[in-house]
Amino acid sequence: MKLTHSFKRKLVQIIAFGFSNSHLVNFKDGSIYQGKWKQFCNPGLNCYSCPAAGFACPIGALQSVNGSMKFNFSFYVVGFLLAVGVLLGRFVCGWLCPFGLLQEILHKIPTPKLKLWKGFLYLKYVILVVFVLLLPIVATDYMGMGKPAFCQYICPAGTLEGGIPLLSIHPELRQTIGSLFFLKLGILIVTIGGCILVYRFFCRTLCPLGLIYGLMNKISFYHLEVDSHQCINCGKCSKICKMEVDPVKTPDSVECIRCGECVEACPKNAISMGIGAGRKNRANCTKYRNIEESK
Repeated sequence: MKLTHSFKRKLVQIIAFGFSNSHLVNFKDGSIYQGKWKQFCNPGLNCYSCPAAGFACPIGALQSVNGSMKFNFSFYVVGFLLAVGVLLGRFVCGWLCPFGLLQEILHKIPTPKLKLWKGFLYLKYVILVVFVLLLPIVATDYMGMGKPAFCQYICPAGTLEGGIPLLSIHPELRQTIGSLFFLKLGILIVTIGGCILVYRFFCRTLCPLGLIYGLMNKISFYHLEVDSHQCINCGKCSKICKMEVDPVKTPDSVECIRCGECVEACPKNAISMGIGAGRKNRANCTKYRNIEESK
């Protein structure tokens, strides 16, 4: 029996989620894993403070570096993001991101579904520039330490995976709850509601990590290409895309998470996706030209 592309992707997502959150025993006492693997970044968005998390969050790590007293530019964190982005692009979002899987599960809840107003797509640009890059440098305390603004003020993954579990296990932490927690709880509630109504609402509106990877879709080795000689412009690929991308017009769209549903939907096998996808299309073009020349 041949496995469908969607089934393979879901299986990989579940495995990636389990690998990212393998320390489930820590939920018992509310401790956070501090082993040697915590110094490495998870390619997807997964809160450092989640008791089960085995790796650091790349956005959290980037902010910590930006906000350090000496502003030590970390070649590890930046190099990690660039390396993963250049290799895979937003394939990480579609296949490996733990919070991406949670969003897709929420969207399965049976309710009327909505299309996202395009203006909201630009909100994540503001969040990346202001909350991830600028505020940790500009808004510093008396010691010159910057705050991880995105993690502290916005990130719903942190509230869901870290804040709520730790507060539920440690009663003493509840004494510290203030307006900031309720702000983040409100953002989490809006995010959950948005994900139920709109496919991957957080990815499309708030996620700075997805934006970083998305900007590298054009140059990533993991590529999506459309063979113009095979394509019949039937529009099936754009209709099936839950991220509302037209692969024919914008195969390198920042919003494309490389889920592969358009590849399965194409009746002419005109869409190829993967490392070396371009070679396949160039071979098809060469074959087409040879046929034309032989006529």
